[in-house]
Amino acid sequence: MGVRLAEVTDPTAVDALAPPAHRILQDLVSSGAALGWALPPAQSEVRDLLTELVEGAATAEAALLVAYASGDDIPAAVGFDPPKPLPDGSVLAGLGYWRRYQRQTHRPHADLERVAVAAGHQGRGIGRALTEGLVASARKAGIEVLTLDARGDNERALTLYRTLGFNEYGRLVDFVAVGHLRYDKVFYALDLRHPWPRL
Repeated sequence: MGVRLAEVTDPTAVDALAPPAHRILQDLVSSGAALGWALPPAQSEVRDLLTELVEGAATAEAALLVAYASGDDIPAAVGFDPPKPLPDGSVLAGLGYWRRYQRQTHRPHADLERVAVAAGHQGRGIGRALTEGLVASARKAGIEVLTLDARGDNERALTLYRTLGFNEYGRLVDFVAVGHLRYDKVFYALDLRHPWPRL
C-alpha cells in the first residue's frame, strides 16, 4: 500500500529493529554497496550502532530514520526467506541517520551517514524520502551544515544528493580501498542556514 517513515527515539525499539536492519546492511555490503564496510557488519555491531543513535536522539546528537513498506510495496522474495513483517503487515525497507560532530568547533554541524535501502525496495523513492526526512530532522535540531561523503562510483546516490541541494566541496582521488579496487571519496555539504530550495 505505501511507505511510512518513522524517527526512532525509543530505546526499547532497538531489539526489534536490529535484526531486519542487520539483514539489509549485510545484504547490501555483501553485494558491494558503498556503505563504509569492506565486510558485512556483525549483528552486534549493528545493534550497538542503533543503540548509540537512539541514545543520541534524546539530546539532538543524532537522528535515526527508518522506512517501512507495506502491502504491494513488499517485493516477492528471491533466493532468501521473506522479511518478517510487523504486526501491521509492514517490513523494514530502509534506514539512515545523521550524527553531530564531536569536535567542539564543529558542534553546530552534523554528518549524514549510511542511507541504506533494501535491494528489493530500491528505485521506489525510499532513499530520497529518507534523505529528505533526515535533512528536515537536522534542520529542526538546529544543525547549521549537514555534510556527507560518498564513494565516487555511487552515481545514483551522488545524483540524488545534488538534486536535494548538496554541493560537492572536495574529492580524494582513489582514496577508498575495496580489495584491489580504488574509488574516489566525494564530499558534499548542505548549508541549512539558508532556505532549502526544495521547500
